[in-house]
Amino acid sequence: MFGGVGMTVLTDGVHAFVKRDCPTCVLVAPVLTYLAQRGALASVASQDDPTFPDGLTVRDDTSLELSYRLDIDTVPTLVRIEGGKESGRTVGWSIEHWTKFLSRDLRAEPAIAALAPYRPGCGSKTYDPGMPEKLAVRFGGSVLHARRVELATAEDEMEAMFDRGWSDGLPVIPPTPERVMRMLAGTTRPPDEIVAIVPPDLVECTVEKVAINAVLAGCKPEYMPVVLAAVEAACTTQFNGHGLLATTYFSGPVLIVNGPLAKAIGMNSGVNVLGQGNRANSTIGRALQLVIRNVGGGLPGGVDRAALGNPGKVGFSFAEDEENSPWTSLATERGIPEGKSAVTLFAGEGPRGVVDQMSRTPESLARTFAACLRTNAHPKAILGMDASMVIGPEHARTFREAGWDKARLRTEIMELLQIPSEELVRGAGGIAEGIPEAIAKPGTKLPKFRPNGLWFVQCGGGAGMFSSIISGWVNGSTGSEMITKEIGT
Repeated sequence: MFGGVGMTVLTDGVHAFVKRDCPTCVLVAPVLTYLAQRGALASVASQDDPTFPDGLTVRDDTSLELSYRLDIDTVPTLVRIEGGKESGRTVGWSIEHWTKFLSRDLRAEPAIAALAPYRPGCGSKTYDPGMPEKLAVRFGGSVLHARRVELATAEDEMEAMFDRGWSDGLPVIPPTPERVMRMLAGTTRPPDEIVAIVPPDLVECTVEKVAINAVLAGCKPEYMPVVLAAVEAACTTQFNGHGLLATTYFSGPVLIVNGPLAKAIGMNSGVNVLGQGNRANSTIGRALQLVIRNVGGGLPGGVDRAALGNPGKVGFSFAEDEENSPWTSLATERGIPEGKSAVTLFAGEGPRGVVDQMSRTPESLARTFAACLRTNAHPKAILGMDASMVIGPEHARTFREAGWDKARLRTEIMELLQIPSEELVRGAGGIAEGIPEAIAKPGTKLPKFRPNGLWFVQCGGGAGMFSSIISGWVNGSTGSEMITKEIGT
């Protein structure tokens, strides 16, 4: 006997699955009648009309439970049950295959032999749009374990989510079981797998919880591997998500995606790359922030103590334009093999524009970059805060034509940002801010950035001689380190 919870069992024998809304099923209805009259069929199950085929006793499978449990993806399908287990099936209509499967020469029956010899069949109703996740919720067992929140009939679901504090201030998508199941289809990882311990409350976060927040954020299922990798990276000691959340500074997680997956899921690396309008860019970073908020308890005004913040704290993610870049990608620079997809997390503030319309040599443009980078956090702040630069295509062309790679550009800028100590001390230039005189030896220079404190990403629209600086938060053991993680499935 073959069966499951809530499902009528199947006896041994051959069972047919059909639907009236299928021309191939209508074509083979006389064949099914012929077989049923000769005891060659144990049952015929109809997905949409329990009176089809006409004149037969038909199993009503309009609930689709039986088709779901047997994973019927095409009708007509014949399934053989032996000893309570499936021992074989044939899909669609082929007089040759059915003859072999049933051990009965159907070609000997003139009415059947006159039919078209082959038709591929139609898709099962179990795979109608939106149906797989509905059936998984209804019949798939307790795959989902998150607490269910029932809303009153008169409650507006959008307002209810605002009232319960699940939102970052913008509308969110209701995480119904069906939507969560659809989101989980975007990863091969089991729903109950622990992804990370999320600060600040140090709560275990499962794949299911990530999926719930990805639904809230408006993600597509195919974004899930990126979101999962981002959550894992954000919850590492090196990235220090708790410290980043608790700082009064402007910064939050910035996600940079590399590799073929970025293009496959439609991430923007071109025009308006740091702006609005692209679903993947807008929702992937948002999903991470919602995990931190809803799972980790990181609420603004609570542990999140940012004095001013920045709009990117809603979610800040974008892709590098590797296809048009003259340089090695950020992920490859950071140890990820070429051809692999990865996400890099950087603790950064909002982007600041760098404009240079006149420079036509790399030396001149590098000086512009250095002058703008000098203001990172403060013109006198040194070594304590990293920076990432988004290099626009027109600026990148200047370096490409001169044969400068990222390493050369970094070396040149680092040299330009060796700053005389007397310019950095407190009081210099009439500015009280600065470093103590005790660590500023006269006649010496100090570097603006530590050796691994400046990174470059090439992306953006092709018109406009612009680049951008994303200033970092405190680096090192007391702050945050850039993290790059290969994206899995």
